[in-house]
Amino acid sequence: MSEEKLPNYGGQAVIEGVMMRGKRVVAIAMRAPNSEIEVHTEKLGSIYQSKLMQIPFLRGLLGLWDALGLGMRALTISANLQTGEDEKLEGFSLFLTIAISLTIGVGLFFLAPAGVGQLVERYLGWGAWAGNLVEGVVRLALLVLYMWGIGQMEDIKRVFRYHGSEHKVINAFEAGAELTPEKVAAYSLEHPRCGTAFLLIVVLFSIVLFAALGPLSLAWRLASRILLLPVLAGVAYEYLRWTADHAKHPIVRLIIKPNLALQRLTTAEPTLDMLEVSIMAFNTMRKGEEELAD
Repeated sequence: MSEEKLPNYGGQAVIEGVMMRGKRVVAIAMRAPNSEIEVHTEKLGSIYQSKLMQIPFLRGLLGLWDALGLGMRALTISANLQTGEDEKLEGFSLFLTIAISLTIGVGLFFLAPAGVGQLVERYLGWGAWAGNLVEGVVRLALLVLYMWGIGQMEDIKRVFRYHGSEHKVINAFEAGAELTPEKVAAYSLEHPRCGTAFLLIVVLFSIVLFAALGPLSLAWRLASRILLLPVLAGVAYEYLRWTADHAKHPIVRLIIKPNLALQRLTTAEPTLDMLEVSIMAFNTMRKGEEELAD
């Protein structure tokens, strides 16, 4: 019999490890330089149990912001384990790191394509709809090229293999399988609740939303891309939840195929050792959830 799904689950590959997040607990399992698995656990903030997380669209923005912070801290903890350092990333330094990362991301994937769309309209005489379509195509191309490009780096290849191990563990759990490396290895690298799918949804929805704005000056065009980004993120989050909850429906399986296909750029077949790490992170998270639920 299949076990229940984890609607509040979140995961992320880190350097030589995996982070698994539940509703109350986050667990990070990492392969130390001595080949032993080390686990870091901590309770999540009260935001995950608050009524705000039950409000559609708003819960997506709050969850994504907090997930960025958790992801940054998980990467820092994992990197510190590999280097033997003990540098903490919290408070203002954590906020600044996230802010800088978001600024770079927004500039590269939203403002730069918007500038290209404006140039097409101004110098080629194309209409606003065509300019927005070109903008969307450029944005999608940048996203795919970026994922493919970083995937050629040896260190990132290992991170993507851990990402694949994370998906396999969740797929195995949701199928009711025994969580051993050998059995988990048979499951799919793809999962409908992946963050890669979220990025693709944001890009595709942006084409529709921005096209509806019609012709704009360059200043308003750039401003709208920033101001409407939270709207896109909130809608994309709810859409991702809905498709994940209805993933067995034939029509839903069809419309999420592009999402699953894009995940092939950010996942790779893991080794049994990597699966062992992901299973450890997942089991530790589940144990913590059960203890706090009692």
